[in-house]
Amino acid sequence: MTIKKDKRNALVTGGITGIGLEVVKELQKEGYLVIANYPPHMKERAVKVKEEIGVNIVEFDASNYDDVEKAIKKLESDYGEIDILINNAGITKDGFLHKMPVNDWQAVLRTNLDSVFNCCRVILPSMRGNEFGRIINISSVNALKGQVGQTNYCASKAAIIGFTKALALENAAKGVTVNAIAPGYVDTEMVKKIDSDILESQILTQIPMNRLAKTSEIAFLIRHLIKDESAYLTGQTISINGGMYFN
Repeated sequence: MTIKKDKRNALVTGGITGIGLEVVKELQKEGYLVIANYPPHMKERAVKVKEEIGVNIVEFDASNYDDVEKAIKKLESDYGEIDILINNAGITKDGFLHKMPVNDWQAVLRTNLDSVFNCCRVILPSMRGNEFGRIINISSVNALKGQVGQTNYCASKAAIIGFTKALALENAAKGVTVNAIAPGYVDTEMVKKIDSDILESQILTQIPMNRLAKTSEIAFLIRHLIKDESAYLTGQTISINGGMYFN
């Protein structure tokens, strides 16, 4: 039987910067109890975010299964079981494959892909038991179209799409929906690191809307996907890229 709660708990990995932070703010406005994850090296930034918006924060390395398991068990003890999981943690370490250090390949796969498995594996049993859950995995337009210098990133984000489809099938009968979104280029710190000349001449020219996405536009889509009214939507990869690429 589905367990009803007055307030559902949402965990957002990588929730103190960029898309993750905007999602945290949006879900707070919607009345969810939101917990923002951050990696150990970003504690100072996390404390500042907590002070500014009053969100609950939790430190763990999402790419490390033992860290995830320990932290989520503590969260469940403190706040109750997690109903909504937004797998947003991600990094880039760009470079041509024939020059790519093995560590750069492994780091991106661990952070972008292993983190999704880790969090889902720990949280799913309670979602299945409660017959309710919403999982949103953040992929990328580059998972669909490819991108020079990003074999590691594209591989990790494309794998998330296959993972999402399979996991949705496994849990559809248990009231747990699993979807992915594939954002295009978003106005975040990560994108702002791109050389401005490259951004103007090679990226914006490929986007029919001729602008970057706002983080709020990504957050609004996620808000829609986790609502009760979206219970029949699962196993999908939804592109939000300003018309940059159609899959």
